[in-house]
Amino acid sequence: MKDTKQFIASAIPRHVAIIMDGNNRWAKKRLLPHVAGHRAGVAAVRAVVEVCIESGIEVLTLFAFSSENWQRPAVEVQALMKLFLWALKQEVKKLNQHNVRLKIIGERSAFSQELQSSMKEAENLTSNNNGLILQIAANYGGQWDILQATQKIANDVVAGNIQPDEITINHIENYLVTSPLVMPDLCIRTGGEHRISNFLLWQLAYTELYFSEMFWPDFKHEAMREALADFAARQRRFGKTSEQIERGE
Repeated sequence: MKDTKQFIASAIPRHVAIIMDGNNRWAKKRLLPHVAGHRAGVAAVRAVVEVCIESGIEVLTLFAFSSENWQRPAVEVQALMKLFLWALKQEVKKLNQHNVRLKIIGERSAFSQELQSSMKEAENLTSNNNGLILQIAANYGGQWDILQATQKIANDVVAGNIQPDEITINHIENYLVTSPLVMPDLCIRTGGEHRISNFLLWQLAYTELYFSEMFWPDFKHEAMREALADFAARQRRFGKTSEQIERGE
């Protein structure tokens, strides 16, 4: 297996997105409550952040809570909100010490005022950092992201700032909540499922997908390095042939 130093000069992705799946099954396997799996997942986040920093990755986006997750049992949702609040307060100082800039994307209005305030405080504390950008998707859905972008463009049309036939892909991308960050190069999903679950639907158009059988709490340093090594061995074509890529076209 390659270590980070061996493939760091190779194809390191600028932006990695991760669907952190398997917390509940990890806990169930150990006869623990679901929240224990989510709590254990925080340690995996720390490990992956450390690997991203040492590898020189620019952006790490984590799917923490989808807009569909509100449908889970109320007790579990409440426990998740408490854990989210705790993790923000617990981890933000460490992130700041490591020059990480925190950005939270998603529809925040559904969260408690206390949690919204903690999100804002954490972002403000790290706003001047210029290292890894850690983007947390909370109450986020890819369909919602595209919808809110198109609504903003519609407002521009109504205001006379742009004509419908002038709308381009760039206009849409500029209004996505991930703007102005680069699109993901690599998307990792843990937990053995092979789907993207309404995550970054527009942004993943040309992203390499990597699926791990590991539950998220077990996905630590070496697992992340394996995913990066796998990415480094791939040839990204963006619609071209392998011969065109090899010729540098």
